[in-house]
Formats: sequence, C-alpha cells, structure tokens
Amino acid sequence: MEEKGGIIARAEAQMEIAHYACTIRTGRHSLIVDEPKGTGGADAGPSPIALLLSSLGACTAITLRMYADRKHWPLAEINVALIYRLDGEMPRIERTIRLEGLDEEQCRRCLEIADKTPVTRALKRGVQIETRLG
Repeated sequence: MEEKGGIIARAEAQMEIAHYACTIRTGRHSLIVDEPKGTGGADAGPSPIALLLSSLGACTAITLRMYADRKHWPLAEINVALIYRLDGEMPRIERTIRLEGLDEEQCRRCLEIADKTPVTRALKRGVQIETRLG
C-alpha cells in the first residue's frame, strides 16, 4: 500500500565491522545480506543479487496468487525459479513459473500477468536513483 508522499516501501542497510555483512531493516523486519565466501564475505545471508531475485520471485508469486484468487481459479501451488546471468556486460534474468491446478488458458493468462507485476515493471523500465550524502 502506498504511503503519504508516494512512498511504497522503505529500507535501510547498515554495515559495521564485518566484511561484507549488512543488516537490512524494512518496517519491523530485519535480515542479513552478505557476499559469498568466495568473494570475501562470510555467506551470513543472501547476496544483494540473490535478494533482488527473491524480490522478483516473491512479487511474481504474490501477484499471481492475488489474480487467481480474484478469478476463483483452483491454483494449488506456485513455483518461481530465477537465474541471474551476465551476457557480456548485459545482465539477464531468466524466470520460470510452474503453476499447479490451472488449465492451459489460465496458465497463459498468468504468464501475461507475471510481466505486469510491480517488481517486474520496475526492473524492465528501470528506476531513477537519486544519491546524496546524509
């Protein structure tokens, strides 16, 4: 739900002494994001890219569940598998969606809806990022 002033979500990342673990706080939730051991982290949590994929996967599943519920479709299970690849300099995300309980036409419609989720749109359109010192 949108907050006053167009704000939809807030998050804060804080890093203290540990390389490269960050504590992320968003609302009343907290999680650790880190780099794998192979890149100097302690693997204390998902990497930033894994978290990005997680956001896309969760948004996809939630949106499809909402859509199926609104249509009263018998959607029993949703699985969204994601892979982040670099093709040279160009990043690419491969998303595979498995839907249990729906017929072919319902699955086709869900595939169309998946391309309209909020996180999908943000990633495909790009997001303006303004950076300043605080």
